[in-house]
Amino acid sequence: MTKRFVSLPVVESSIYIFGGHQRTVPGGWSFFEQKHQVFELMCIVEGRQTTEIKGVSAYTYGPGDVMIISPGTLHTNWNTSKTEEMTYITFHFNIESLELKSEIISTLANKVLKADTEVAQLAMKTAQQMIQDSQKSDLSSEKLKIKVQIELLKFLYGLMMYNEHAKGSNSKYSEREAQTAREIATRIEDKIEQDEVSHFSFGDVCQELGISQGHGHRVFKKVYGVTPLHFADEQKYRKAKLLLGSPENSIEEVAYIMGASSMSNFSKQFKKWSGITPSKYQRQMIGKRSVKNVKEGGYFE
Repeated sequence: MTKRFVSLPVVESSIYIFGGHQRTVPGGWSFFEQKHQVFELMCIVEGRQTTEIKGVSAYTYGPGDVMIISPGTLHTNWNTSKTEEMTYITFHFNIESLELKSEIISTLANKVLKADTEVAQLAMKTAQQMIQDSQKSDLSSEKLKIKVQIELLKFLYGLMMYNEHAKGSNSKYSEREAQTAREIATRIEDKIEQDEVSHFSFGDVCQELGISQGHGHRVFKKVYGVTPLHFADEQKYRKAKLLLGSPENSIEEVAYIMGASSMSNFSKQFKKWSGITPSKYQRQMIGKRSVKNVKEGGYFE
């Protein structure tokens, strides 16, 4: 019997979840106008909420209904009732997969997903499970983070399966626009990967593709929900983390590779991205990768 070799895919992912909570608010409650560079999931448990998408419309939705608000969307939320309480669950999330981002924006974002739909039920189940896990006293902080990530990954997988059946008919952008956005993203990724961080501009990318900067900017944001500059910053941050995670790279070397004009500027930019300094991040990564027991020490891959 021939033994088959089955390889596992390389997985390099960055999931960001923040601002998650369940809250009961009084009648007349409202939250100020806001926008984020990430997705926001809003699930209504009891009562009714109105979400106004600036320049588009206002949507009122109730128990079991859900909205996924896309990145960069200026919006305002308020309790539709002036007297009755409302309970909602929300969290913000970001993912690296541009393909999934564009699919969510194209088919699901910025509209009410009714309680009887598959997607709304999946979203509500995910949000409620995250809240339940967060109330478990036997879960450590690290275990809770893993549990929340698992729930989000299951949710994202469910969205991917749904989108396979929902593509095309109600897309918010054309296939030509999607192709242009993909080409822009690929060029940006390639230039950052090839250590051209400080040697290219968005104008260079558009010139290579034979399009104007204005057109490129509009199409990219339409398809992916974020600006090309924000996307480039995400890729730079990802590369900086990978470089700092290798113990053979000094912070000075990483700053040079990243095209920073000085160590100080690189440190300021990295802290803006991550909330911590490069040196602290590197110490954390080295600590995680250290083998600590009586018989052996060093690093493992």
